[in-house]
Amino acid sequence: MTPSTRPLNRTTYDAAPAAPVRLIHLGLGAFHRAHQVFYTVKAEADPSDPEWGYCSFTGRGPSMAEKLTSQDGLFTLVTRSGDGDEYDVIEGIVEAQPANNVARLRELMASKDLAVVTMTVTEAGYHLTQGLEINTSSSSVATDIDALRGDHSRITYLGTAAGKLVLGLSARRDAGLGGIAIMSCDNIASNGNTVRASVLGLAREVDEELEEWIEENVTFPSSSIDRITPASASELARDVAEATGYEDVAPVVAEPFASWVIEGDFPNGRPAWERAGAQFVEDIEQFENRKLWLLNGSHSLMAYYGQLREHDTVAEAIADADVRSRVETLWDEAARHLTADGLDISGYRAALIERCENPRIRHNLAQIGIDGATKQRMCAVAIMNAELGAGRNGSGSAFSIAAWIAFVLGNENAANINDTRASEIDKARRAGQPIRALVAVLDEDLAANESALATITGHVEALTS
Repeated sequence: MTPSTRPLNRTTYDAAPAAPVRLIHLGLGAFHRAHQVFYTVKAEADPSDPEWGYCSFTGRGPSMAEKLTSQDGLFTLVTRSGDGDEYDVIEGIVEAQPANNVARLRELMASKDLAVVTMTVTEAGYHLTQGLEINTSSSSVATDIDALRGDHSRITYLGTAAGKLVLGLSARRDAGLGGIAIMSCDNIASNGNTVRASVLGLAREVDEELEEWIEENVTFPSSSIDRITPASASELARDVAEATGYEDVAPVVAEPFASWVIEGDFPNGRPAWERAGAQFVEDIEQFENRKLWLLNGSHSLMAYYGQLREHDTVAEAIADADVRSRVETLWDEAARHLTADGLDISGYRAALIERCENPRIRHNLAQIGIDGATKQRMCAVAIMNAELGAGRNGSGSAFSIAAWIAFVLGNENAANINDTRASEIDKARRAGQPIRALVAVLDEDLAANESALATITGHVEALTS
């Protein structure tokens, strides 16, 4: 701290009174703060008298909770565009808690004021099999089941998001309260069904009567979320201090663009997120696919093909004419299957190019490439399967799959495969037919389709020759 700066907290900053906790979030990170908290603050009818406060729990360690607690939940959102930076202090988090404070979570979920739980725990955090059944062979799930079958008041640790929600919903039922909404904000198609399957599956293992209560009272809206929020570089805090005069130990940076599309009901109310630009729809599927296939799909393609061409960031990759051509081809394939009213695919594509070209958002390709097996299954594989179903070969999406395979095959050190399925991927790339085996990691039916496999193989061979 310098003589010209002050620490950021509610005694040094002229903040509004802290709102009551009516929202919980699991997975406190940069995206949550730049998206759900941002929307909630912007949705307040009277910012000087806010009605909707978040208690946000970290996903693992206590670090971010400790940083935000030292600042009374305040943090600076830096909106970074080609025209410069905007600095806004965001006041929507009124309580930040470490992941292991399950007692506080249980207490809050048994409050009549609580309306919504939002989540960003990644797909792996739901602990589901491919058939959307709770994975009871997971040690984390098994441990939580054992704990939840005992005295809930004595539980001090739960390792899964579903376990924590079951604990809280049990307390809510026991308090004689009505239902709430639990909404996933993860990049997963039909994420409402995903969180529903996870919570109900775990509840079924613990208490079938609780499972029935949840089915009758709790809703699981689906949402499609979008805002590029790169990892904060070390110099961000310095920039904030110089621009605002406040020492912020937890700033976050994001692009100007933000989108939130929601489908579902909220039995105990919700913020008026539409006031901040959120869109409520009757059928979210194609809106989800627009985001997954166009934004996430192009990011994954660039992550692997861009790195193969020695680029480090999205802005560098999209400036490469060959990479951009591959992105446009992928988008052409996806667009054939995105026909619902209100999607505005041409406008969305134009906005994506502008976002990718933003020179002041350093979106690292290596970061995007993490957990590629899951991302490619949801994006490129889904597009290729749609194209195959329409009688076309899906060469553009096949190229994206091939770029991932070429990248994996080029990584001789298994430790460099930054993926929750790294051991499975490493085994596949060492198989007698590594291309087929790696495609099978993404989709076994696709790997068994000889024509599709030939298309992918041709691209891999061109990329690795």
